[in-house]
Amino acid sequence: MNEAYQKAEILVEALSWIRQFRDRSVVIKLGGSALEDDETVRRLLKDVIFMEAVGMHPVLIHGGGKSINAAMKSAGIEPHWVQGRRYTDDATLEIVAKVLAGEITVSLVKMIRDLGGRAMPLSYLSCNCLVGEKLLLPVENGAPLDLGFVGQVVDIDRALIEQTCAVGVIPVIPSVAVDALGQKYNVNADTAAAAVARLLNAEKLIFLSDVPGIFRDRHDPSTLLSNLTSQQCRDLIADGTIDSGMIPKVEAAIEALTAGVKKVHIIDGREPHSLLMEIYSDTGIGTEIVS
Repeated sequence: MNEAYQKAEILVEALSWIRQFRDRSVVIKLGGSALEDDETVRRLLKDVIFMEAVGMHPVLIHGGGKSINAAMKSAGIEPHWVQGRRYTDDATLEIVAKVLAGEITVSLVKMIRDLGGRAMPLSYLSCNCLVGEKLLLPVENGAPLDLGFVGQVVDIDRALIEQTCAVGVIPVIPSVAVDALGQKYNVNADTAAAAVARLLNAEKLIFLSDVPGIFRDRHDPSTLLSNLTSQQCRDLIADGTIDSGMIPKVEAAIEALTAGVKKVHIIDGREPHSLLMEIYSDTGIGTEIVS
């Protein structure tokens, strides 16, 4: 009886949040270590299915860097990185597109369906929804860097995504964009998710990471920063607290917030039910960033 009572208390706590977020879009970026273990992925997808079942409109966007690296190694192609981005020539682009849209997206859709949910792949292989253009990295006092077929999301097929969600289907989108001429581009999954959240006017953008959030001192778990503003994030980047691979994630978060996304969350996707605890509880477990 005690266990049943505790479950009822949890549901009551979640009720106000379920009401608040009903019919609201939430963009979830899945990648990194969270994609490496099938059981972790299944747990995350169960949470996503729950979110859809109680009235939210989850939109799932994924990367797959380690799977791409493995496929490139099998093909005898050495990855080349420029300012933290993968240089993408013709051969690399075909591997990126095949792994992301042809393998990982298909696998996630199948897993959602096997778990009792409904999902649809939205990619260049079916119904494309990410519109891209070539990305040139600015260089101080020099010509912009050309990274090959690396792009950025400049528009989305908003109607397609919203219509998919409206009929109770979860869109699964790989971070591959296509321009007006049909050219594919490799897009950073964090920035792709932020662009989709911005263009959808999403309620939330959630980054499923392999760390619990942003720390004042990454070696001290007690220094987890539960709530931050955009300006505080900029200050933490300036003083070096936020560094390395967390910088593009946080910069993408700030851009999304500036465009009207209500909140951005960074949580550890490896923790069981981390999605539900962050959204449907009074305290949360990760870092919440607001404008």
